[in-house]
Amino acid sequence: MAVPLSILDLVPISEGSTPRAAIDASVSAARLADKLGYERLWFAEHHNTEGVASNATALLISEAAAATERIRVGSGGVMLPNHSPLMVAEQYGTLASRFGDRIDLGLGRAPGTDPMTARALARSSGEPLEFARNIFDLHGWFGEDGVARSAPILSPVSAGTNVPMWVLGSSVNGASIAGQLGLPFALASHFLSEGIGQIIDEYRRSFATEAPTARLQAPYLMAGINVLVAPTDEEAEFQYTTAMRRVMDNSRGERRRLQPPVTPATLKAEDGADLAYARVRAVGSPETVKAELETFVAATGADELIIATYAFEPSVRERSLQLLADLWF
Repeated sequence: MAVPLSILDLVPISEGSTPRAAIDASVSAARLADKLGYERLWFAEHHNTEGVASNATALLISEAAAATERIRVGSGGVMLPNHSPLMVAEQYGTLASRFGDRIDLGLGRAPGTDPMTARALARSSGEPLEFARNIFDLHGWFGEDGVARSAPILSPVSAGTNVPMWVLGSSVNGASIAGQLGLPFALASHFLSEGIGQIIDEYRRSFATEAPTARLQAPYLMAGINVLVAPTDEEAEFQYTTAMRRVMDNSRGERRRLQPPVTPATLKAEDGADLAYARVRAVGSPETVKAELETFVAATGADELIIATYAFEPSVRERSLQLLADLWF
């Protein structure tokens, strides 16, 4: 049986478009994903990044959850050093109170931005022990009594909601934290070029079912992969250059909105930036993508995949989601 498929959304803003249009397109894609059978839709937190409108994840989750009926909606993730853990508990408790058992809370240690902006946002530490302590407190606030583990602080709105928590990571440290806490692990393999196997092995090796925060009897791995499906391999490769151009912009420190696709050969000739990011991908016709996804699942042993799809035109992204659903579900 095919593993579940989920969606990671950064709410990209295309050149010539606006944040409002990007959010509208994201909500439209959420409705489509809900109908097609995708497992969950997560919004990734980023700051001070041109071309990305996924800054306030809780607000985006509320918009998407209100527009859908079945799909789980959550954060991929909340960058915990940027936030007061109590505020996170209250926000996600409110979401769970409003939308029931469809809300996920993915937690990351990275700031999701540059050092200067991170200092402006900082509310807690991303150090492993502090990160784990904050997760223990969140576990208490989402528990039946709604009280933190470290202090007698009550969060009535989150009490009893038991919002599922995930640890997000792209390193052995993140995998170890997820395993020791007995939590599901979302691996950001979609932007890694090496070390994926080692990270996965560490998560499974360190998994502890007896941890107070554990809600699983066995490790559960969701792995990220870049996906773009089009009627032909050639068209898919052409559309995927939008994602590649974004990687090139990041490598040069160039801040601009999502750029239109170009001929792949021209793109490679224009810029020698490292495109290792593009290796963790499934791009092509439905037949090509199905084979590449199956190979990736076999290599990682993933229990679930979360896909990242960048397209200059929202209609291209929605077509990709439709074609992927047709071949996978």
